[in-house]
This record gives sequence, structure tokens and C-alpha cells, in this order.
Amino acid sequence: MDISPLQVARKQFNPRLPQVLADNGPTVGIVEGAATASVGDQATIEELFPNTYGLPEVTFAGKGAAGTAIGIGVILSGGQAPGGHNVIAGLYDGVKAIHPDSKLYGFKAGPKGLWTNDFVLFDDATIDAYRNTGGFDIIGSGRDKLESDEIKNADGTVSVSFEKFETTIANCKALGVTGLVVIGGDDSNTNACVLAEYCKANNTGITVVGCPKTIDGDLKNEQIETSFGFDTATKVYAELIGNIQRDANSAKKYWHFIKLMGRSASHIALECGLKTHANVTLISEEVEAEKMTLRQVVERLANAVQKRAEAGKNFGVILIPEGLLEFIPDVKKLIQELNELVATDHYKTELKNDEDRSQYINSHLTPSSSQVLSSLPFALQRQLMLSRDSHGNVPVSQIETDKLLIDLVGDLLR
Repeated sequence: MDISPLQVARKQFNPRLPQVLADNGPTVGIVEGAATASVGDQATIEELFPNTYGLPEVTFAGKGAAGTAIGIGVILSGGQAPGGHNVIAGLYDGVKAIHPDSKLYGFKAGPKGLWTNDFVLFDDATIDAYRNTGGFDIIGSGRDKLESDEIKNADGTVSVSFEKFETTIANCKALGVTGLVVIGGDDSNTNACVLAEYCKANNTGITVVGCPKTIDGDLKNEQIETSFGFDTATKVYAELIGNIQRDANSAKKYWHFIKLMGRSASHIALECGLKTHANVTLISEEVEAEKMTLRQVVERLANAVQKRAEAGKNFGVILIPEGLLEFIPDVKKLIQELNELVATDHYKTELKNDEDRSQYINSHLTPSSSQVLSSLPFALQRQLMLSRDSHGNVPVSQIETDKLLIDLVGDLLR
């Protein structure tokens, strides 16, 4: 296959490694430290994960000896982020450095690949073709959950099936896989914890490792400074926002409402606001802390537009985190009530059309939530009543929050 000069140059890039990984030969020594603990809800989390909670912190130090051949599996889970291919390339290089006969399996389409046994065995040619490229297309990603299933028996009782776990373990053992790396965000790493707990409780001999990947930048602590994807995303977004700001300042007659990624955290919006000095940057956490209603958010934006107009500046840029609606208390309450109603068997099986669903929901919402729902455009009402992702969340990335605020701010200004 012919590749372009740009692709040739990209392949020659060598990512910088931490010193402990750069100078210590094929492997590094492992040092176990103190027991770990969750930041909050310690008793609850320990009860949920009795076999894996409190395991010691592990650091790398010194040189380790080359070992025997091993089999490792890897999955990509959730949304794509720059750097995913290089994480897999690093795993490949690492297992091959331990022993040239080591194998790295990539399970396709996210967690589902584990129990469907849909995988690719990586080789030099495949890995080299994807080095230093963005995206997750090397094996694809997915949002399926590795969880137990409830089965309704003929006598009306309910039993729990661990078929997905059992099949996953059987598939891994058949391939000689003794370690699984789950590359994903908060939901995906929770999934990894559940799998690790099952593996530990059943003495499977399979180690599960979670690699924090989130473009939102919301998986970090004292050990993890940042997750890959965040730095690249904010730099690219900031450049685009800067271009739009220059255009707005040139035309002097447009307001731009720009929606940025970030469902449950506003780190991207905050970082881009700091980089570009946008006229208004909404921070979902501040909106929640101030207990602002949707109406108050709209009023704040309209006031900013009005004040700039009074100064002769009929243009500007507003940054909006995509998860904003879930942080506005009255809208958040509405979404919580809708989640409960949409999850009922009655809603799923007996209501056959939009009109029936709408009547059912409006008759079961609290008066305040019903009022909020009726204030939203019909298309958004319908989306909130119907759409859920595999984790039971409203797919906020598909909600046109920017257009909603444009309409509401425009109405208020008029």
C-alpha cells in the first residue's frame, strides 16, 4: 500500500516515555505500596467490590528481567480520543519486549467483542500502519456493558445470569489471555472494575487493567495527571474558537453559540474559555452550584448580549458544555423523572405511539417538571422522552443545546 509523505513523517514520530520506562530495558520492576482507597463513599464501594477494593498502589522502579511469553487482550470502549492507537501500539511493543512470542489480541467493537469472541491478533504490519494516528478505528469501539442479566423464569421468579462474564472468561482462556486492558472513560472503567471483581472472586487468573481515556478530562487524581485525548482536544477546539472569534470581530454582526464536548464535566469548556477568552463560558458545575433555572441561564446570556450591544458590539462568542442541561436543577429533576418513567415495563411495551407516551409522561410528572418540559421545543421534548444510551443516560451529545439556547435567548431579547 502506498502511503503519503505526511504518513511517512508521522510514523517516524517517537512518543516521549517516562524515564522509568525509557531506560530500563524490556521490562520494569514492580513495587507495591500502601493500600488504595476511594475518594468518597468508601464503605459503599468496598461493599460493592469486596475482592478488589483496597489493593495496593503499584509503581514502577528499577529494571525487570525479560519473562516468558504472555497473552494480553485489549478493548476500546466509549467515544474515540486521540492517542488510542498509540496506547495499543505501546502495549504491543511492551508484550513483545517481554518475549517475542507474546501475543496481543484486540477485541472488536468494544466490550461486546469479549463475549462474541470477535478479535484480531495484532502483528507488526497492523500496528505499524496505525502508529501515531488518531481515532479508534484499529478495532473499533462500543458502549455495551459487561453486566449480569436478569432472567424471568416460567414460574415468575427472577434469576441472575452471568453468561457474558462466563463466556468472556472462556474465550480469554481459549486464547491464552491472562490480562485484559480496558481503555475507556468513567463508565468503561466502572465496567472494568466489575469484570475485575468477577475474575478475582472466581479465581480466573485473569488480571484486568483500566486505562483512563476520556476527552472530558474528568478521570484524574494524584496518580493520574490527565487522561489522553484532553490536551489535543482543547488545543484543536481553541484554535477553531479563535478563528470564529476573528471572524465575528471582522463581521461585527454575529453571535456564535459553540457547543463543546463534556457530558458530566465542563473541563473542556473551562480550558477553552481560558485559552480563548470567549465573551461568555458557561460552566455546568457553577450553574448547578448557583441552583440556576433554565430561565435564569437564558436571562444571563441575554444580559451579556444586551450589554455588549449597548457598547456598540453586536457580536460575540458563547461556549456551552454539551451536558449543561443535566446540571440545571429543574431540567435535571425533569430528566431524572423521565428516566424512571421511560424505564418502566409499561412504557416500554404497552405505549405504542408518541401521543400515548406523551400523555402518560405528562400525567406522571410533578407539576414543576411538567412545566419545564412544556417550555422546551417539541423536538427536544420527544428526544428526552425516547432516547437513552446503553448506560441509561440521555444522549446529551445529540441534544442541540446550542440551538435551544439560541432560540430561547432570541425570544427573550425580542
